[in-house]
Amino acid sequence: MIDSVSPSDARRLVFACQGLASRRTFGSGLGATQKAIEHLGYVQIDTLSVVARAHIHTLWNRVSAFKATDIDVLQEQGAVFEHWAHALAILPMRDYRYSLPMMQRIASGDTHWYPKDHNQVTKVLKRIREEGPLSAKDFKDKKTSDAMWARSPSKMALEQLFMEGELMVPRRNNFHKVYDLRERVLPSDIDVSTPTIEELCGHLIGSYLRAQGLAQIAELTYLRKGLGKKMSQTVADFVEEGMLQELEINGQIYYATPKSLKVIDHRTPSPKLRILSPFDNSVIQRKRLASLFEFDYQIECYVPKAKRKYGYFCLPVLRGNRFVARLDARADRKTGVFHVMNLYLEKNVKNREVFLTALSAELQRFAKFDSCATVKIHAIQQME
Repeated sequence: MIDSVSPSDARRLVFACQGLASRRTFGSGLGATQKAIEHLGYVQIDTLSVVARAHIHTLWNRVSAFKATDIDVLQEQGAVFEHWAHALAILPMRDYRYSLPMMQRIASGDTHWYPKDHNQVTKVLKRIREEGPLSAKDFKDKKTSDAMWARSPSKMALEQLFMEGELMVPRRNNFHKVYDLRERVLPSDIDVSTPTIEELCGHLIGSYLRAQGLAQIAELTYLRKGLGKKMSQTVADFVEEGMLQELEINGQIYYATPKSLKVIDHRTPSPKLRILSPFDNSVIQRKRLASLFEFDYQIECYVPKAKRKYGYFCLPVLRGNRFVARLDARADRKTGVFHVMNLYLEKNVKNREVFLTALSAELQRFAKFDSCATVKIHAIQQME
């Protein structure tokens, strides 16, 4: 039997599982930061620093008394590690073995970003083995071109070895990766047995539903190669065994665990106002965002300027269980001003003054986190 769930209940379930209903869901400080990462399954890293970087911003929204240095401490303690989820991310060290299939696939010849240069890989590995941890700047070769994604031969080799798992990142210096041999970074008590494809699918299902509440099959395999058929079979098996339950939401089929559905019955509170990162776990799958939340969102920093609709770095704004605005922001840390070039209010904002009062308080809080003392809103538009 397929249960029908209202869109509003589905949204409430998602945000409760995302840890956005309260900034004290995971507690406070360093331990809470680790709990949040383990609960979410990954936190995406991105190089853009128009406002606080994605991984810092994402955790700040979920952890009371969060400090950006918490991530550095956990990384050096071996509690978390960097590798690929659907993109570069911070992952719980306890889940290390589930990254092995991707590492092994790349080591076997699958290209990630660049073709493998065996000579460069050998040179880079030799230096790190003999000299200890090194960053890309310790290698003096230059980029091969001026193209946006061009890298020096040594940097490409470092990234190749990182993706293969031969190198790990024990720390970063000013956001630059420091690379070292896996055997010198990986804690000795970590399980390094390669999971079967069935185990990997089971892990992805459990991890996703723990953090997102409900899912479609395509969401479970988002940007992961070769898992579609096996994931469909694993989901069907879990439904038959009672581990998953089929749900109908707006005419579409989703899956959830019986445990997560209790969140709906318990009427958990909805989030207060939150300014989210474009790479936040709750918004990263744009099709899901449009389907479940009726929010058509795209980050436009990769869109040519003439074609941008909302601005270079537009942040989604959440209130309750709905997305209510988007703001094109820039933190000018030198002058201490947090600029909102444009604030776009969604059609569902009915009482503009009440909303702006609530937003103002959160903007001040976010600006302070971004090392800015003043907020300047340049323009406000009501969307039609």
